[in-house]
Amino acid sequence: MSDQLAKLVQERVGGEPVCLFAYDLDRLTEHVRTVTESLPPRCRMFYAMKANSADRILRALAPLVAGFEVASGGELAKARVVGAEIPVIFGGPAKTPAEIEQALIQGVTRLHAESVLELHRISETATRLDRTADVLLRVNLAGPFPTATLAMAGRPTQFGISEEVLPEAVAAARTLPGLRLVGFHLHSLSNNLSAPAHLELLEHYRRTVVGWEREFGMCCEVLNVGGGIGVNYADLDDQFDWPHFARELPALVGRFPDHLREIDFECGRYLVAESGRYVVEVLDVKRNHGVDYVLVRGGTHQFRLPVSWQHSHPFTVLPVDQWPSNALRPELHNARATVVGELCTPKDVLARDVPVTRLRVGDVLVFSHAGAYGWEISHHDFLTHPHPEHVYYGDGF
Repeated sequence: MSDQLAKLVQERVGGEPVCLFAYDLDRLTEHVRTVTESLPPRCRMFYAMKANSADRILRALAPLVAGFEVASGGELAKARVVGAEIPVIFGGPAKTPAEIEQALIQGVTRLHAESVLELHRISETATRLDRTADVLLRVNLAGPFPTATLAMAGRPTQFGISEEVLPEAVAAARTLPGLRLVGFHLHSLSNNLSAPAHLELLEHYRRTVVGWEREFGMCCEVLNVGGGIGVNYADLDDQFDWPHFARELPALVGRFPDHLREIDFECGRYLVAESGRYVVEVLDVKRNHGVDYVLVRGGTHQFRLPVSWQHSHPFTVLPVDQWPSNALRPELHNARATVVGELCTPKDVLARDVPVTRLRVGDVLVFSHAGAYGWEISHHDFLTHPHPEHVYYGDGF
């Protein structure tokens, strides 16, 4: 934990129970700059806003990434607050006609079409507005794919166009007025932890797209390979090997056709997760039916990721020596703790059966890698508990 974060926490101890998200903007920008600067020519990194769409995060990232990937009209509005000219690509499996119109009026770079009907909707809107929409066809490939936390393709999902329907979709995209088919979108998995496997996935994409070019008599200008690069919450010392990935990527990119001018990545979690911390104060410690429970201010209504993915989220204990009460201070020694929140449900679990050396009521737990899919995916107002603070430190840019 950085000295800045420790100072922020200590300043709050003794008042209302500590409960906050803290974001290290220096750590964020250093990591993202390393990633983007290591990409070879033709490769561009967009930031997937769904991971964390906080204004301060977006403003820190805007100078470093190629643009933002959005999946709703609301995300597009947030992107445009940051900058009217920032390149934006628009995905999502169920775009409304109003969102398509908003995207075209606000000048998105490309729309990722997920069905033949959506192509017709984009065409109708573009024609009415007297505009031409550049589109990628998102295809749900047959696979097989590397093992990852979430499969977005290679199995039945709501995402993309089945390969069986692709000839119809290509024909529609090439003939409907107001559309320009510029390529394909192939986001097939999420939270892949293996760099070699991800390189193999991109090679599979290359072979597939080259085959489609022959089949449909077309030249693909843009290929979006999605995100899917993950974070290992179970072992923080064993993360995706980006240096290996970056070393091998130029040779792979060199095998793509010369007319493919752009290969887009749209990462979210991998860019921002590590820069965030979820910091909560211990309110009680008690034992029920042989299990030691640590109850904290906060919980899965603020940080839903652990229960959503069914994992124990990693944390460290920040000791707080002051104890203002006359009551005996409950504590654990060399025990296995299950950390739970303040909700009236047994599913409100942040970490389960985690070994702790010493943990007391009044200490503060710092959950690492909480910068992505934490606050954004949580049911904030369940039971109407107060919202946490959101604290940003470091220069950021």
